[in-house]
Amino acid sequence: MSELWSALDALAVEELHRLSEGQVLDRTALLVQIGNRVAAELTRTVRHGELTQAAEHDGLKSMRSWLIGHARVAPADASRVVRSGRALEHFPVLAAGFADGDVTAAQVDVVSQAVGPVERARAEEQGIDLASFDQAWAAVAVEASHQTLVTAVRAFEDALDPDGAEPDPTEGRRLSIARHADGSVTGRFDLDAVGGEKVQAAIESIVQADRPKGDDRTRAQQNADALVQLCDNQLASGHLPTLRTVKPQVFVTVDVEDLVDPSAGPGAARTGFGATLSAARARWVACDSAVTRVVMGPDGVPLDVGRTHRVVPPHLRRAVEQRDGHCVFAGCGAPTHWCDVHHLVEWANGGDTSLGNSALLCERHHTKVHHGFRVARDDGAPPGHRWRTWRPDGSEILIGPPLQR
Repeated sequence: MSELWSALDALAVEELHRLSEGQVLDRTALLVQIGNRVAAELTRTVRHGELTQAAEHDGLKSMRSWLIGHARVAPADASRVVRSGRALEHFPVLAAGFADGDVTAAQVDVVSQAVGPVERARAEEQGIDLASFDQAWAAVAVEASHQTLVTAVRAFEDALDPDGAEPDPTEGRRLSIARHADGSVTGRFDLDAVGGEKVQAAIESIVQADRPKGDDRTRAQQNADALVQLCDNQLASGHLPTLRTVKPQVFVTVDVEDLVDPSAGPGAARTGFGATLSAARARWVACDSAVTRVVMGPDGVPLDVGRTHRVVPPHLRRAVEQRDGHCVFAGCGAPTHWCDVHHLVEWANGGDTSLGNSALLCERHHTKVHHGFRVARDDGAPPGHRWRTWRPDGSEILIGPPLQR
């Protein structure tokens, strides 16, 4: 072990800038293989510790709990190592490839998740030879892509129940959403193949339709924006089911003083699901929304609820859509049904709700404008009317050749 540690120390101090591109790639491939071998040895050691109950030495009942508590391994990773160690005892060819560094821990996990004790028992009952699958999977793992191995392992599942009833896809679908203290949300979903295809098709359509010039977002950011846009479109359509006598919508509560105050005002507004927003974010939402005035008494009890009115009435929105045609931010062509009607001078600060004080902006660029960017209509610019966009530092975003002055 000391020799291994010394070798790693030597690798860590090697000067990478002296390597050619080919040497960098060779080094990368070698390190991947070494990492696989180390992962294989860890898996073998953990399995031995499980069989000998080594964790009891430190007062713990399982190697999984020891990995989590003593080695600070994430619970999911600890489960993977333990599960893989148990599975590899039944797949010696795959285990040998893992030990040689040619098979990855993720590939072993594909097998271990699909072939547990229950599946092995069913295979024995049906006379299915695991050895043939072992050899086939080991070959695929070494020679093909990760996804190809996933497909090959699925063949084993089909062999266990070739004539069984098609499972109900809704039984395996899961969606969990967690809200954090700052109001942000994280989530995880598991979908069947058809359900996943539908979600990917819907999100991909929005991603590919919204590709403005200069877009440097990652693919993950594009997907997340597309998901929000998909929900925004559905909320705006009015076709979602009624929720407690009202159509689903985004609720934001903010004091009028914070609404008209130009400062950011952190923690000034609340949403219907309990998140806290800044006053600046509330003003962003209020640009194109319905507003209800509620007068509160000193004891927090509502004294008066005024009539709800739409900040941007439908006829004005139609006029803005007809005039602008798409998001007016430089380089963006997001369609009208993705856009809000932005008040150039905020209505809370006295700006008119009029055609001249309105601009069509998609969600991302509406946010930009509320964070320092600026759009304005240049009615005198040839060859006609057009929109111009400025950065927070005052420089103009130009698309194509410079403007002729």
